[in-house]
Amino acid sequence: MSEFEGRVQTVLDAALDAAFKDIRHGGDHESRKLIAARLLDAARSGVTALDELTSVGRRTLIDLRSRSLG
Repeated sequence: MSEFEGRVQTVLDAALDAAFKDIRHGGDHESRKLIAARLLDAARSGVTALDELTSVGRRTLIDLRSRSLG
């Protein structure tokens, strides 16, 4: 049984996909895994709105990219 079910799981999935919408092939496995973990952390802390979770995912992706360039 999943920690999150129904609407929240659907919103988490949509936020993860939205974070990678401009990335070819949907991003690499490790990046998706890290962003999914950050989204779960946010949901556990009470953030469950799609726009807020999408922002968490996109900020995390930006952080990952800046670390890989730096």
